[in-house]
Amino acid sequence: MKVKYLIEKIEGEAELEFDFKNGLVDNVNISFPFYRGIEEILKDRDVMDALVITPRVCGICNHAHLIASVRAIENGLSKAGINIYLTQKAISLREFTLSCEIVHSHFKWFYLVALPQLLNLDGIKKPDNYILKASWASTNIVKALAIFSGQWPHASYAVPGGVSCDPTYEDIIQAEALVDEVTRFVENELIGMSIDEYHKAKEISNIKGDMATIFGMMAKQNMKEKGKSYDRFVVLGEHPIFQSGLYNKKYSNDISFAHIKEQTQHNSKAKSVTYKDMCYEVGPLARAILVKNDFILNLHDKYKDSALTRVYARLDETIRLLVYMKSLLANLNVKELSCTLAKMPKAFEASGVGIVEAARGSLIHQSIIKDGKIQKYNIITPTQWNLSSGTQKEAGVAVQAMKGSVSIKEATFVFRTFDVCSVCTTQ
Repeated sequence: MKVKYLIEKIEGEAELEFDFKNGLVDNVNISFPFYRGIEEILKDRDVMDALVITPRVCGICNHAHLIASVRAIENGLSKAGINIYLTQKAISLREFTLSCEIVHSHFKWFYLVALPQLLNLDGIKKPDNYILKASWASTNIVKALAIFSGQWPHASYAVPGGVSCDPTYEDIIQAEALVDEVTRFVENELIGMSIDEYHKAKEISNIKGDMATIFGMMAKQNMKEKGKSYDRFVVLGEHPIFQSGLYNKKYSNDISFAHIKEQTQHNSKAKSVTYKDMCYEVGPLARAILVKNDFILNLHDKYKDSALTRVYARLDETIRLLVYMKSLLANLNVKELSCTLAKMPKAFEASGVGIVEAARGSLIHQSIIKDGKIQKYNIITPTQWNLSSGTQKEAGVAVQAMKGSVSIKEATFVFRTFDVCSVCTTQ
């Protein structure tokens, strides 16, 4: 039996066509129907236009696209023999704002997607305070981001050689106060304990708050066993608290971009992405596995890449990023230069790659520039890794995870544990 189902509220839409066999999901075809054309829009434009256009790819992870774009330009300039270096101040500001965006996305996903979906599975009416929690936490963390980026979404404050802002001590104090407010929210609402106590907790059963609530609901729905895929993970972006590499039964840091391949998909505007012709999961769970996060590794040992492990990896990352953001602000030296590139060269030829760990996983921007104009631009998004229908050899990561689901409701919850984003996917 085939059943088509439209998924909404994912920054766009996706269509899932389910094949049922003996009452269980046997296969799923994932289709992203809308083409964006951002890569085509960028052709023949000045290279700096990419810093204005690429943040418009997505309203949730727009900052990640900006950072990936500027890194691609900087990488190309370096290859062209132009000296590019960043001060620690510029690096810290980029990392702070990017971390804010990831935390913002995680909060909204948890309170507006994961919890409502589980309550729907349980047949329980969603309390209105979850909407208020999502709004309060995400708004305040974005306020901290905008102190340095000037606006959110669609900021263009990251430029080749650094950033365009020059924050004062007052700016830092305001950002610290906002991060502290969000941290108190996490302690009071999300985990029901101090972050220090959380880091000492070895078992899920020791955690309180909304994390305990969702654990109870996921256990009831057997999400400890549901949602398992290939247990393969890849992290490509450079980040001080993440580790690039891949995991496929064993760890490896030997990654070659020559093995990354995009393929068109039948009946979808999105392309699939593979590494050595195999599907790999990207995102918070991949990052936790590669950095060997003890708390998540403990869950992974018990439940592998289940829906429960995937959900908890995203929540755990939220907490760890807040701690990291505090350290970035505490060590920010306002006396350093914000940008070291005095003037952007006009006519140059270069080919560059920029990689970022965005909220949903590894994001890649590739640019080919001639005479200062973009000749070709390519964007590979996290959703392409996680949510393709797959290849001729094997089903996609999310498809494999949905197999065996007893209903469309259950399967779509598993689908949403990957924090789907449609508009990023069809470039």
